[in-house]
Amino acid sequence: MPRFSRAELESFRDAEVPDLLGDDVRLLFVGINPGLWTAATQTHFAHPVNRFYPALTQAGILERRIDPAAGMSEEDRDYVKARGIGITNLVRRATARADELTPSELEAGGEQLLALVERVRPRVVAVAGITAYRQAFGQRKAVVGRQPEDLAGAELWVVPNPSGLNAHHTTASLAVEYAAPACAAGIFGE
Repeated sequence: MPRFSRAELESFRDAEVPDLLGDDVRLLFVGINPGLWTAATQTHFAHPVNRFYPALTQAGILERRIDPAAGMSEEDRDYVKARGIGITNLVRRATARADELTPSELEAGGEQLLALVERVRPRVVAVAGITAYRQAFGQRKAVVGRQPEDLAGAELWVVPNPSGLNAHHTTASLAVEYAAPACAAGIFGE
């Protein structure tokens, strides 16, 4: 695993990470925005304490371990895409913390996500982060879980953020939360 100094990580502030999208996205996970480690490795949810990939593995969404901390290999990227999973962010620019984003950035990100979903046509969209979802879509009373309205024809879910900063959830509880939208997307048994 690489080691980055604070100065090295800071040099990735405002960098972007390309979406991970295959030809058949059934489940589109949506992060809030890339962290600095993610930007440095050009791999979504890459920080060593982020529980995204361990939760996907524990839930059975991924059937093999992926360690993205040093950057995901092309083989890993192809595997995730072959499983019907895509990954994007509400806001493209990297920050040290999501609370550095402005409400207008999140609202614009919601509009951009709508356009992406219209183009990619996933079965299910899972936004990882209730506070960011509420701000991006003006749904102040939304709760985690299946949302009452679809997003551009895709079933819409809000799931907990896997960041190590989210102390309310464990890898096991995230696995349970992520399994429901994956089941709705038809990921299991693939």
